[in-house]
Amino acid sequence: MNTPRRTTTWTSPLRVRRVPRWDRQAPTWREARPTVIAEALKRATARPSGNWYVAGASRDIGARDRPYGRTIAGVEVVLWRSEDGTPHAGPGECPHLGAPLRDSRVVCGTLLCHWHGLALDGGPFAGWEPYPVHDDGVLVWVRLDRAGGEHPLERPAVPARPVPADAVDAVFTAVGRCEPEDVVANRLDPWHGSWFHPYAFVGLSVAGTPEQGGEDAFTVDVSFKVAGRLVVPVRAVFTAPGPRTVLMRITDGEGAGSVVETHATPLTAPGAADPRTAVVEAVVAASGRRGFALARAAAPVLRPLMRRTAGRLWRDDLAYAERRWSLRSTGRFPG
Repeated sequence: MNTPRRTTTWTSPLRVRRVPRWDRQAPTWREARPTVIAEALKRATARPSGNWYVAGASRDIGARDRPYGRTIAGVEVVLWRSEDGTPHAGPGECPHLGAPLRDSRVVCGTLLCHWHGLALDGGPFAGWEPYPVHDDGVLVWVRLDRAGGEHPLERPAVPARPVPADAVDAVFTAVGRCEPEDVVANRLDPWHGSWFHPYAFVGLSVAGTPEQGGEDAFTVDVSFKVAGRLVVPVRAVFTAPGPRTVLMRITDGEGAGSVVETHATPLTAPGAADPRTAVVEAVVAASGRRGFALARAAAPVLRPLMRRTAGRLWRDDLAYAERRWSLRSTGRFPG
């Protein structure tokens, strides 16, 4: 007797939804209580970081024969890879006469200063001491103990992500005139989504907040706009696993398990009169659909599109964060 073959019915992730006019949306200002956001921010900033800071995308370190340079918390840092792919990090000033090592060359895994040819292989040399560095496959982290001032941890708190072989990742970076807490506060205010980003979201509702028990998280039901009335509805949960990180994880709907990590890396030293913060956002997308294998194969083409989408959102969200810092710095922030 032949056993009937099971067939899986294909369902489209798209839904047709009426998109209300921007001014006809339900106001969210009553639900977006400043005290809820402020308390969530307070708890987030109190969590330990172990002095780890996100420096940039993993694929940007050692992508060429040039090192990667970035100033983090007022500290000039240089990063590169040895021939076997091991990442190295250390002070960005040459120990000889202070040349900017970010402008130097990497030859056979060795960093050669372009002023006088001093060679650094990643180990201590002439007063130059390396910084602990961690490559998680998507992002590279650097530990700066003097800048962080916390008890150091051996590894950064990297959020759980989809299996790399089953996902597509992209990293977007932008810089704003604000402090890390302003970026984190923006992400801990999910109520602004449909109002501030009407081109991207529709029908956003907050289904759970930290004060309602359970984990310290915001649960959001929202539809991502695709075109016209076509949307993709999902449920997402926002958490803050560290003082400079907010994680959004899709828990239900298309792409369940996918994450968006927003990391706020201070570029200027703490207390700077004119602060700058880099937003380093990693999108790690996954799907159980068979066709997603094609998306993984097309990852080099998809990554610029993913970065462009993130860039459009952060054009607005950095304005939010910068405005918040401006009000805080002049004592005009509400509450």
